[in-house]
Amino acid sequence: MLRTRGTFSGLIEKLPYIRQLGVTAVELMPVFDFDEKTVIRNSPTTGLPLRNFWGYDPITYFAPQSSYCVNPDAGAHVREFRDFVKAAHRNGLEVILDVVFNHTGEGDQNGPVIDFKGIDNSVFYFLNATDKRLYRGDLTGCGNAVRCNHPFVTKMIAESLAYWVSEMHVDGFRFDEGAVLMLGEDTQRLQYSPVVWALNLDERFANTKVIVEPFGGNQGDVLGLFPDIYAATWNYRFRDAIRRFVRGDFGVVGDVATRVAGSSDLFAPGGFCPLNGVSYVACHDGFTLNDVVSYDQNHNEANGEKPGFTDISRNYGVEGPSSDPQIEALRTRQIRNFLSILFLSQGVSMLLAGDECRRTQQGNNNPYLQDNAVSWFDWTLVQANADLVDFTRWLIGFRKRHPALRRREFFQGVPSQRGLLDIAWHGCKLNSPGFSDPNSRVLAFTIADPGEGEDVHAILNMEDATLPFDLPGVAGRSWYRAADTIHPELPRSSRSTSRRPV
Repeated sequence: MLRTRGTFSGLIEKLPYIRQLGVTAVELMPVFDFDEKTVIRNSPTTGLPLRNFWGYDPITYFAPQSSYCVNPDAGAHVREFRDFVKAAHRNGLEVILDVVFNHTGEGDQNGPVIDFKGIDNSVFYFLNATDKRLYRGDLTGCGNAVRCNHPFVTKMIAESLAYWVSEMHVDGFRFDEGAVLMLGEDTQRLQYSPVVWALNLDERFANTKVIVEPFGGNQGDVLGLFPDIYAATWNYRFRDAIRRFVRGDFGVVGDVATRVAGSSDLFAPGGFCPLNGVSYVACHDGFTLNDVVSYDQNHNEANGEKPGFTDISRNYGVEGPSSDPQIEALRTRQIRNFLSILFLSQGVSMLLAGDECRRTQQGNNNPYLQDNAVSWFDWTLVQANADLVDFTRWLIGFRKRHPALRRREFFQGVPSQRGLLDIAWHGCKLNSPGFSDPNSRVLAFTIADPGEGEDVHAILNMEDATLPFDLPGVAGRSWYRAADTIHPELPRSSRSTSRRPV
């Protein structure tokens, strides 16, 4: 799954590139109509006005954003969006929409009255218990919070989603701050959320994919707790563990193993499976993958607001772009390490658009109001970093060729017919992972194909030195090196019939 944004016609032009990467779905950032003209503030660094660029402040739930259309004055919104969806489907890609039902662009008591405030303020929004003029923006951090489980609002949400499925032909939705969908009238988490059950019980959504961001509300996140057996949840615990490991942190290999194996500690207790988790190392919130390996601190000065959260990252000696070829080579290798772990892990893999070609946001980890080069996609990077793009494409193809990397059930320690366990964990020595070693920075694992297909053995060495690793013996078979992130040319060789024995 690839995550991106852009005009509908512009995205159509890029679909062949996206298809050639090998991804099977495109997740679009919000396309609901929003106000892009209101100036939020002026940039303290440039003096230029800053406006909403990401679109996470919807003002209607039934219309595509005008600025994403070539001919909005002609009322071509629906046709242009449908043309994009049709083109995506012709290219073998599903379309997932990022939908924002947790708050709206009307803001708090100082915000404009556009629609919902004027229709019935108390129906659509959580209000302050003692002063109904005030809004419970603390539930979302966005000025207001939508009462998703009020009967009328639940109906509106269901009809909006049904419209995008039946009339626009989208394949699924990603719910921004999805935990708000579970809040009752007292802002406490409901065991049976009406809006969630509306998705489950309405036949119009029988084949619709549901993805949830596990944040929002005042009850903590809902990672592994979202009450929909068909929904997948963004697994931020995967992101954090893998970032710490690749950065070189000590003593995290046990957590890394759990995340690579699908996070059964989070999902199994609720009866979920590995596919209920979306594994990712970067998304629109936070650094791009290039910036994860290029900056120690976020650089949001141009936003004119407090810095916010700090990413788990490392700059390898220079903050930002470096003229040192050794540093840049190391950064590229670390990106290959991140991508390799991502696509060798269980769960649904999500790739942020541009991470395959080192797209940068210049250290800004929240550029929601930067409609400029900070946020734009520089397409010259695709050619400039063609080797990394090829490596990413190869990894996706490798994942598709090995069904054991896309399991529907968690590992059980069951041996295959060749005697290999479904998964076995190692360190430098076989069956000796450093789970309890506070100084360990290495991990290896063997995944057995359940049938007669190829088994997979991965070696992850985050030490600063080369180390010897043992390989498990498999009767009647030999190991071949498919890829090595220190030698990026190897995946190209592995596509041919000649393979290099280990």
